[in-house]
Amino acid sequence: MYWLVLILSGGLEAVWATALDRTEGFTRLAPTLVFGVGLAGSMAGLAYAMRGLPVGTAYAVWVGIGAVLTAGYAMWTGQEPVTAVRVLLLAGIVGCVLGLKLTH
Repeated sequence: MYWLVLILSGGLEAVWATALDRTEGFTRLAPTLVFGVGLAGSMAGLAYAMRGLPVGTAYAVWVGIGAVLTAGYAMWTGQEPVTAVRVLLLAGIVGCVLGLKLTH
C-alpha cells in the first residue's frame, strides 16, 4: 500500500509542478487552485508512504516519478524539445526508481 500511495503522490508532484508554471506568479486562480490541491495531496501521500518506507528511498522515488512525468508532459505538449538524449536520461531515472523498488 505504501508503494501505491508513493507512486500516486509522485504523479501529483507532476501536477503541482506543471500547475505552478501556469499560475504566472499565483495571479491566475484556476492553476493556483490546482497547484495547492496537488501540492497538499502530494505531500500527504509522501508523508504517508514514509510511514513504511525509508525516507531516502521514498523521497528519491517521489522526486523521480514527478520529474519524469513533468518533463514527459512538457515534451508531449511541445513546451520542451524531444531529443534522444533527453528520452535516454529520463529512462535512466525510471530505471533508477525501479531499482530502488526492487532492492527494497
